[in-house]
Amino acid sequence: MYREQIKVLDCTIRDGGLINDHYFTDDFVRAVYQALSRSGIDYMEFGYRSSRELFPPQDYGAWKYCDDDKIRQVIDGIESDIKISVMLDSYRVKEQQFAPADESPIDMIRAATYVKYIDSAIELINKCHDLGYETTCNIMAISKEIEPDLVEALDQLAKTPVDVVYVVDSFGALYCEQIEYLVKLYQEHLPGKEIGVHCHNNQQLAYANTIEGIIHNANYVDGSLYGIGRGPGNCCLELLVGFLKNPKFNLTPVLKVIQDHMIPMLEEIEWGYLIPYMVTGVLNEHPRAAIAYRKTDDRDKYAEFYEKMRLPQE
Repeated sequence: MYREQIKVLDCTIRDGGLINDHYFTDDFVRAVYQALSRSGIDYMEFGYRSSRELFPPQDYGAWKYCDDDKIRQVIDGIESDIKISVMLDSYRVKEQQFAPADESPIDMIRAATYVKYIDSAIELINKCHDLGYETTCNIMAISKEIEPDLVEALDQLAKTPVDVVYVVDSFGALYCEQIEYLVKLYQEHLPGKEIGVHCHNNQQLAYANTIEGIIHNANYVDGSLYGIGRGPGNCCLELLVGFLKNPKFNLTPVLKVIQDHMIPMLEEIEWGYLIPYMVTGVLNEHPRAAIAYRKTDDRDKYAEFYEKMRLPQE
């Protein structure tokens, strides 16, 4: 349970923003930042650094873009040692200017990609590393990849300065044996790199699978407050803090921000374990079909949804 090297990253604002197009209020983001700072969490992910050319500002909130000045505005006056991260989809970002890391409130850039777009992630990682940022590569949807293609991507990443490469269970389809296998596979092909784990909760395995990664020496783990995230959500940060026996962590501020903000938020937006998300996890499918189904009048006709999903997808 206790290993000093383990780093915990909170992705409440970034993953949660996928539910509401990143329209979190400044007060909420500030409250989360303050709570995580008091809790001893290592990283807080504020959102995406997306291109306004590709994602029009009239359609999204500020945390789709994570401008340096906006982040400074929210964290101003709060004493904190927590590091700040943002994520970019490396395969759909227009050229944009990054300030050198020592001139930015951001400490870590996370490149999200698929195996077929690994070259775009490597380009982004090299660029951000040269500017002084910590970097990660989050290879998404690996439950859909064939191993030779994944290994080729890992071998390419091994030659880059990337600090951490994440095992990402995008569809919540993986079981603990597969997490063990993948963590060891990543370690084999990424000597000298840290391995991370980011799990989704379709089958209520996000927490267990994160622990499985920790057991096999994955040192970077992601969670979100009360598991907030698109569809079934993520590993619950409060469970991770309770599990990790590092004395630097303090559970009280985490629970306080959950009771004050996350529970009331559930009345406005939906996330967490539900049968349609379980179905997509069992079938190793993207949760988009379940998300759409939850917006229909048939939202609770679970057997019907399961039978529909079992049919060959067009």
